[in-house]
Amino acid sequence: MGIREEMTTLVRHEGEWEGTYVYIDEDGTVTDRHHAHLTCAFPEDGAHPYLQTNRYRWDDGRSEEFLFPATYKDGRIHFDTERMSGHAWDVDDRITVLTWTYTHDPSGYFYEMIHLSEDGNARCRTWHFIQDGRCTRRVLINERRIRP
Repeated sequence: MGIREEMTTLVRHEGEWEGTYVYIDEDGTVTDRHHAHLTCAFPEDGAHPYLQTNRYRWDDGRSEEFLFPATYKDGRIHFDTERMSGHAWDVDDRITVLTWTYTHDPSGYFYEMIHLSEDGNARCRTWHFIQDGRCTRRVLINERRIRP
């Protein structure tokens, strides 16, 4: 079996998503807010059975784009890029969880939980950044599917 058969929740994320990221520090202060357009793809050919493209845009005109190619093994996808490394797994038919470490700062890590709506057209995500054993910031993300 492969990724489509074993990670059925993640597969339901296939397509394009738009939303907003809101960063909150440990005191509850909003420190950043930006727009996002993500593409979740499952290429039929190539070395990576999963490829995510994140495009970010700020109101002041700044923008960034990151590619996250993933390998697949034993029910998990694994990322290892210049920016970060980590892995993800399905928890149930609505939740996928990820754990990440930034390459430039391996002293901390973060967990991400993605909740997919029952109809598959909306999702909410939360990131929890852990540094020295405590949560130092969170990111709240709400997205809607714009293309399957």
